[in-house]
Amino acid sequence: MIELSDHRSTCCPGGHSPVRARWLLPALIAVAWLALGGFAGPYTGKLSQVAVNDSTAFLPASAEATEVAERLKAFGDQRSLPAIVVAERPSGMTEADRAYLAGIAYPGQASPVIPSRQDDQAAQVLVAVDAADPADAVADLRAALADPPDGLTVLVAGPAAQIADLKEAFGGIDGLLLLVAGAVVALILVLVYRSPLLPLVVLLSGGFALGAASLAVYLLADHDVLDLNGQSQGILSILVFGAATDYALLLVSRFREELRDTEDRYRAMRTAWRATVEPIAASAGTVVLGVLCLLFSDLASNKGLGPVAAIGIGAALLASTTFLPAVLVLLGRTAFWPKRPTFGSPHPEAGGLWARVARLISARPRLTWVATTLVLLVGVAFVPQLKASGTAQSDVFLNDVDSVAGQELLSRHFPGGSGAPTVVLARADQGEAVARAADVAGVSTVEPKGETGGLARFDVVLDDPADSEAAVATVQRLRDAVRAVPDADAKVGGPTATQLDTQRTSERDRLVIIPIVLLVIFLVLALLLRSLLAPLLLIATVVLSFGATMGVSALVFNGILDFPGADPVVPLFGFVFLVALGIDYNIFLMTRVREESRALGAREGVLRGLTITGGVITSAGVVLAATFSALAVLPILFLAQIAFIVAFGVLLDTLIVRSLLVPALAVDIGRRIWWPSRLSRGKE
Repeated sequence: MIELSDHRSTCCPGGHSPVRARWLLPALIAVAWLALGGFAGPYTGKLSQVAVNDSTAFLPASAEATEVAERLKAFGDQRSLPAIVVAERPSGMTEADRAYLAGIAYPGQASPVIPSRQDDQAAQVLVAVDAADPADAVADLRAALADPPDGLTVLVAGPAAQIADLKEAFGGIDGLLLLVAGAVVALILVLVYRSPLLPLVVLLSGGFALGAASLAVYLLADHDVLDLNGQSQGILSILVFGAATDYALLLVSRFREELRDTEDRYRAMRTAWRATVEPIAASAGTVVLGVLCLLFSDLASNKGLGPVAAIGIGAALLASTTFLPAVLVLLGRTAFWPKRPTFGSPHPEAGGLWARVARLISARPRLTWVATTLVLLVGVAFVPQLKASGTAQSDVFLNDVDSVAGQELLSRHFPGGSGAPTVVLARADQGEAVARAADVAGVSTVEPKGETGGLARFDVVLDDPADSEAAVATVQRLRDAVRAVPDADAKVGGPTATQLDTQRTSERDRLVIIPIVLLVIFLVLALLLRSLLAPLLLIATVVLSFGATMGVSALVFNGILDFPGADPVVPLFGFVFLVALGIDYNIFLMTRVREESRALGAREGVLRGLTITGGVITSAGVVLAATFSALAVLPILFLAQIAFIVAFGVLLDTLIVRSLLVPALAVDIGRRIWWPSRLSRGKE
């Protein structure tokens, strides 16, 4: 934000008064954002047009399933996905049923009608649809099958149908998710400020930030610069709204504080902006650098989320430090109507709940941090119960969808892997040996599909559904078996192999990215706080909070919500967001503590900083937790789990770590917490 003039002279060359003209710059900034918002806003609803939800597109080129997909082009595979039409009549399929299935105009190459060998109650048709646009093909297929003969159940299953159902589930992002998030934020802001006008200004700032971020992400995704999927799209919306509101709360709180000490609103805003821009920028920078660590991932979906989230945070920072202060300074004290802060009025932050908390910590700092640490360690003890080795793709949905119902119907009458076979490629001269080796436990049939260029292809139908964890285990056994054939150069691909490689890559990402995130955040905090000890302590408290959050999440997911498990990427995303966002509140607290410690000494600086920032940081944490909770309205397992992890973790950070653990440690350690800066040699 360009600094506002504070000149008091009544005239200048040309006869214009700079005091009267001080409204011009904020007005121009506000108008510029209004114009940008009008242009960029519609792109929020267009993001789904450039989102890709096909997991096969996310694997690295080095993955075995990717190599197989490339080699299949030599067999004429034109990048298709299977959609499986499955029909059931419990009393037995009729000739009319088979004729109906054979007479459908399928949107892709279709197999003959395949009857069930186990009974005569079902039949299936395999349809190869274009992988570039499977959702539309499945929609056409379902429309063509909308009027089956009486008593015949017809559903569409398979990978293509799962992608179509995912796209439909993510369709709520553009409307329902934003509506819920906006309503939650508005309600909390009204309760915090007891003002009808201020929440509108803050929401408008968040809306403009989301529009600007959506425009940038849309253009980059449309030109294949980054990958966008439904999960990233949902997280973008929530992250921008939550971050913009958090930054707004910090600025608004300091502006209101300054209006009580400064009669002139322009001078009050200049002081408030200068005091908050450093912690806000540091907070945004920490989150941006944290999420950009996802670029070290081998999964394109994770890599895509990094810059998508970084763009969102950047937009929230820009709107919160330009548009918001411009509008606030134009409105002045009117923004807080009906409880306007008057010049010379007492600061409510100086007393109340947070003053009592500060006195409690001052009286027993060591007991406070030891007790809170023990409470957090109880949560950490349950981390081993977290099931995050992967789930079936059909378990992704928390509501009833046709692809899942169709897979269940298919599994009752056919081998589970029908229609989505695992593919084995090997040197042709070792084809027979590879085919024999491929007949491992969990395999139903091994069928040769031809040779070309010295390669032999085999389609392997598994006993279990292709997206199940049992099928994943079978593919691992299959790989071990065919790799043992000498000089065969055997590779295993297909939908189940893709799922296996995705899980293995996610586990690798977790081990690589988490240490990088910790190092990056340490460096940011060291530069911001000019200390080496304080960053180490802050990171340790946030990691402890993350461990407690994951332990509690394990209890909730297993015992209360009865989730089937979690993808390996869930702990990684939870860590990146919780550590980056949890550090935010410590940044807000400790930058104010550092400011107060210069004048009051280390001990009083901590207590004063906690008292002043307690209300605003708690409000920010509640807003962010409530905003992330809105992700749970989308019936997707991954998003529901991330919603709980981030919401619970943020509240834990806000109410326990930042309110009790960190200030108690800071009081107990004293000025040494700022070592080796000059402040560590000041007064206690």
